[in-house]
Amino acid sequence: MEKRAHVYVSGMVQGVLFRATTRKEAQKRRVTGWVKNLPDGRVEAVFEGDEEKVKEMINFCHKGSRAARVENVEVEWEEFQDEFSDFNIKY
Repeated sequence: MEKRAHVYVSGMVQGVLFRATTRKEAQKRRVTGWVKNLPDGRVEAVFEGDEEKVKEMINFCHKGSRAARVENVEVEWEEFQDEFSDFNIKY
């Protein structure tokens, strides 16, 4: 089943290759969507794809990149929209 998750990650998650690693992990799993830094220091992401693969991406967000220190992950499940063709970093 296809799912969509809107995720907010807080902690030391900016300037530690979090977005680049998230894109690599999403592309490896064929999950589409985007990731971006927020002005308040968090990272925001939207994942769309197979439910198990989206859950794997959420699990990844709990760990993050090697240098990241994740403190919290908020997940909002949304209606699958099939609006992306790949996974991008938003600037």
